[in-house]
Amino acid sequence: MNSQEEKTPKPFEESPVKMNSMLLISILVSGLIIAGALMYRSDVPAEDNEVASNQSDTTVSELEQKVLPVGGVVLPITWGNLGAQMIDAGVIDAEKFRYMYKQRGLLNEDLETLLSEKKTDDNIEITRENAPLLLNMFWALGLSNKNSILEEGPMMDPRYGGAHRFASTAGWTLAKGNPMDHYSRHSFFNLTPEQQELVLKVSKGIYRPCCNNSTHFPDCNHGMAMLGLLELAASQGVSEEMLWEIALVVNSYWFPDTYLTIATYKENAGVPWDKVDPKEVLGIDYSSASGYSKIASQVRTPKGQGGGCSV
Repeated sequence: MNSQEEKTPKPFEESPVKMNSMLLISILVSGLIIAGALMYRSDVPAEDNEVASNQSDTTVSELEQKVLPVGGVVLPITWGNLGAQMIDAGVIDAEKFRYMYKQRGLLNEDLETLLSEKKTDDNIEITRENAPLLLNMFWALGLSNKNSILEEGPMMDPRYGGAHRFASTAGWTLAKGNPMDHYSRHSFFNLTPEQQELVLKVSKGIYRPCCNNSTHFPDCNHGMAMLGLLELAASQGVSEEMLWEIALVVNSYWFPDTYLTIATYKENAGVPWDKVDPKEVLGIDYSSASGYSKIASQVRTPKGQGGGCSV
């Protein structure tokens, strides 16, 4: 694991997330992004959570609404019929997928829309209710869509014994056959050289607090899902600036406690959440396990739910 003092981790020296470290997924997602700009709804009251700080309950609620607004998030990305394409390719076993959500009491219209053969040009909307579903859909996409990051990056470093050993690969149990049969095997959409370079650049700067790895090393479900999200967004012409903003919104709801704590830290330093630099906050000093640990040591951590690395 990288030390807290390291600003830039050396390639392939992060600690990979193996299958034996997988936890349960828990995600909350909200907010509003329309026409390339982040917009937050104020017509839905925020729910009170106990967040780290000496602030009053009113201030805490206001901070949560800034970081985790309850109104929903509309991403400047369309899904098309990627779910149906992944079913046809065997990346998603529709019977397994539906059975799992039926068992959880979550077999609903959102799921059927994402799996439908009917192509939709509507923007992807993320809510608290469908966020775990979207995480799984982006996980499947990141795992299976052909990309040089998967074929030439840290996932393939021989010191780890093969890409099949990670939570993001072996942990995907909803495919037909072995998940590695689908690893970087399908071209659901193609990136231009410029778009691929953009994904490569941004993926190296987005960390997650469950480990010290960037999205460039997508060894857990959150990393693989973020890679899929970046690829899809870049393929549809989303700018670099907006990629960073989207990633911060999404990461915040995948790891709500983490980013409420970071937001408290920033607010205490005189930087309101809507003024933070997404690239900075997503970097190793804040969003990696080691970076976040340093921040959290200066702010009492909130009670709530975090994110794990399983279906």
